Amino acid sequence: MPRIRTVLGDIHPEELGPTLSHEHIICDFIGAYRANRYRYDPGEAFEVMLPYLKAVHRLGITGFVDCTPAYIGRDEKLLARLSSASKVHILTNTGLYKEPFLPRYVFELSEDEVANVWSSEVEEGINGTSVRAGFVKIAVNPGKVIPIQQKIIRAAVYCSLRTGVSVMCHTGEREAAMSFLRIALHEGADPGKLIVAHCDSVEDVNCHIEIAKKGAWLGYDGIGASTCERDMKLIEVILKHGLEDRLLLSQDAGWYNVGEWRGGKIRDYSFLVSSFVPMLEKKVRKELVDSMLVNNPAKAFNMS
Repeated sequence: MPRIRTVLGDIHPEELGPTLSHEHIICDFIGAYRANRYRYDPGEAFEVMLPYLKAVHRLGITGFVDCTPAYIGRDEKLLARLSSASKVHILTNTGLYKEPFLPRYVFELSEDEVANVWSSEVEEGINGTSVRAGFVKIAVNPGKVIPIQQKIIRAAVYCSLRTGVSVMCHTGEREAAMSFLRIALHEGADPGKLIVAHCDSVEDVNCHIEIAKKGAWLGYDGIGASTCERDMKLIEVILKHGLEDRLLLSQDAGWYNVGEWRGGKIRDYSFLVSSFVPMLEKKVRKELVDSMLVNNPAKAFNMS
């Protein structure tokens, strides 16, 4: 059955609406062995971040994919509160980032056992709550993928095959992106369940085309971080190849930074819809832009 798994429960893909497919609400980069819920006040984080979600909701965004994994700040209870208060459908994830943000269990357990841990967060709930993960988020270093990251990729694919969720991988560099794709496909992953995050940071646009032609998703999720001209040119190239149905647009914005006063300097979520989309619509038909923001995320995160 078609469904998107949000922090408040499952919805039909058509309910998701215009979606930011790669953002962050809270992060803690102190390291896996020191990160914990006692390092910040969830009430303050809620108070600080709610206005940002309400603001982007007023601009028409109704879907929000939070890409902060466990051990760098994922807080399922906070996300559920924010979703309820903002009326934005929020997705959270299972999976892990990369060193030094990896817990001991990922080194000690087999790939199959790690996949069991993650599948439980998709199917049963996170940390004993009713909040369930709607996708897997992992990461690889630039260049050659090291053994522990290969293990994590395989575990993520096994979780995807068991539960139907998609796998998003932080890349940003050609070799890392292609290695993720190669390993995942070798393990039997559905390419339509693979999201190459930060693909817009990969310099070689031929790499983008190759990824999209394989059926995986291109995460153009750094919009607003560099020049809009470069983002526009990348999108135009993808459109010329008829691959617009493989694009996910977002900003990698936010977030409440644990350890800084009231979360530090937060980059709001509005640039994509308030500034970039109007510029894009001068060059691209509005129907295509709407499809990138609505249809593509609904397909990319569909668990069926």
